Amino acid sequence: MKVMYNQYKVFGLMICLMLCIIQGCGVKYSFTGGSIPKGMTTFSVSYFENLSPLVYTPLSQNFTEALKDKIRTQSNLLQVNDDGQASFEGVITSYNIGPAGVISGTTDRAESSRLTITVKVKYINKLDPTGESDFEQSFTQFRDFSGSDITAQEATINKDIIAMLVDDIYNRAFANW
Repeated sequence: MKVMYNQYKVFGLMICLMLCIIQGCGVKYSFTGGSIPKGMTTFSVSYFENLSPLVYTPLSQNFTEALKDKIRTQSNLLQVNDDGQASFEGVITSYNIGPAGVISGTTDRAESSRLTITVKVKYINKLDPTGESDFEQSFTQFRDFSGSDITAQEATINKDIIAMLVDDIYNRAFANW
C-alpha cells in the first residue's frame, strides 16, 4: 500500500513539473495553427486593389473580405478599420489564365487551362520594434480547370484560390511558415 502511495506521489510530482515547464515557455500554442504575438489584440486589413491587366470584378472585394474572415475566425484578434497592431495591406498584381495542357492534332487546343492569382502583401507587426516579423512578399496560387472557357467555373475557382492565398498569408504572418 505504501509503495503504491509513493508511486502516485512521484507521478503527481512529474505532472506538476511538466506543467510548470510548459507554462514557462514563451510560445503561445493554438489549435488553429497560429501563434499570435503576446499582447497583440487588434488587426486591420486595407482594401486590396486589383492592378492586374486582366480584371475579375469581384476579386478585390472577395479577397479582402476572405483575409479579414480568416483572421477573425482563426484568432482572438479584434478587427479595427485602421492602425491595427497587425496590419495587412497590398495589391493584386496578377490574374492570369493560360494553358496547362494542350491536345495536339490537326488543331492544337487547350485540354486544360490554369488560373493563377498573385497578391503582394505588406504585413506590419506594430508590437515588434525590431521589425523582424514584418514582411513584404508576393503570394501565388493557381487552379487548373478543363477546357479553355472559364466563365462557368470562374467564381468557384476564384474562391478556391483565394482560400489558398489567405491560408498562406495567415501562416506567414502568425505561424512563421
